[in-house]
Amino acid sequence: MTSNKRTSDECAELPARERARLLRREALHRKYAVAVSLYADTDIALCKIAEACGVSAGALGNYLRRYWRGLVLRRNGFKADGGDLHGVKMLQVGRQNAVAHAKYKDAVAACCSPDYIEMNISQIARRYGLDATALANFMRVHYSDILVRRESLRSKLCLSENVWHGARPECVEQYAGAVELYRTTDMTVAEIAEKCGVSESGLSQHLRFYHKDVLVKKRKEREAAASSVKTYGGLSGNGRTYKPSPATEEKYAVALSLYKSTSLTVKEIVRRTGVSSEGFRAYLYKWHKDLVLERFGIHGGAGDGTDLRRMPRRMKPVAAKYASAIESLRQKPRPVAKVAAEFGFNPDVFRAYLHKHEPELAHRHGMMRMADGRTMSRVIHEKYAEAVHLYTTTTESLRSIAARLGLVYKTVSGFIRRNHPEALARHKELVARLKAK
Repeated sequence: MTSNKRTSDECAELPARERARLLRREALHRKYAVAVSLYADTDIALCKIAEACGVSAGALGNYLRRYWRGLVLRRNGFKADGGDLHGVKMLQVGRQNAVAHAKYKDAVAACCSPDYIEMNISQIARRYGLDATALANFMRVHYSDILVRRESLRSKLCLSENVWHGARPECVEQYAGAVELYRTTDMTVAEIAEKCGVSESGLSQHLRFYHKDVLVKKRKEREAAASSVKTYGGLSGNGRTYKPSPATEEKYAVALSLYKSTSLTVKEIVRRTGVSSEGFRAYLYKWHKDLVLERFGIHGGAGDGTDLRRMPRRMKPVAAKYASAIESLRQKPRPVAKVAAEFGFNPDVFRAYLHKHEPELAHRHGMMRMADGRTMSRVIHEKYAEAVHLYTTTTESLRSIAARLGLVYKTVSGFIRRNHPEALARHKELVARLKAK
């Protein structure tokens, strides 16, 4: 046995979190030290070792399989020389393990031999010191063909004891509906047993004894599911449907409804519903990723490994916050700063949001650079563009043009003097030509 401990000096030099983790592991090794010694040096059963050391048999088994797997493999008759010890499977689905094989192999050989044809299964089991029911069940699972041949031969030799063999008609009838559900759906044995009102252990045993073809088919489906991408409602590698449990769905039902139908933030939703913030976020990201992407304004291109924080997104609560202001600006063009002040927003933040998510509207209401290098509001320029054009190309007075276009005379007059002095000169030239004629 090798030690898994570090000295106190080595632990003292480590960061606090690493030091605490190593100290917990050291305490765990001390707790099971005597049990490990007994397991390595004796043939005492694990449950008896656990009882003698005052620990749980399940916990001791888990500890041994994780930290002393070599000992476990050697005790169970597996070769454990080098390689990945955790890759060696001691118990595989649908196959007998080494311990059971060693226990029943002589009795199975006797059942297969003509020398013991006069003895029934119970007599053979007693001869080898085994439980008759356990031996019969073991053979039904792993050597059902031997049982069939043996009973057929005993019947021909008139050695039958007039005992019913195989599934009884009442049992076949009792489990018929459950077997059909298991064959045609992805429901688990526990779910089917509850729905059909039968014993879960009884149904499981009935399937192992008399419907091996169904179990083989299910096993292949699970292996295929384990190697493929999990999809909501599909089959997972353990045979269960890949979806949250009914209790989890019920727990987050109200919070999920608010998340779907409102623009409330997750923080506000969990405060109203009383669920855990971390739990609700994990529930959303695992089972309702489409809703998360929709709220972020992300459409396509987001895989399972995508960092949503780095993707361009438009948060639903933020969009709802600025929706009224944007619509007001679209219906009634005016300076962005004025709209921000009306709705109580920071002008710079609101302007940045417009440029990012409403670029056309921002461009229409933004600043523009004039020919002389000065900047001017695009809205103001477009507002007075027609008046400037008419004043430059006609002899109509500016007061008449302003009245016809619904503008304030003094405002448009000041705009032209400040920004289009060439228009004044051009208008005077047109008026002078008209008078000369």
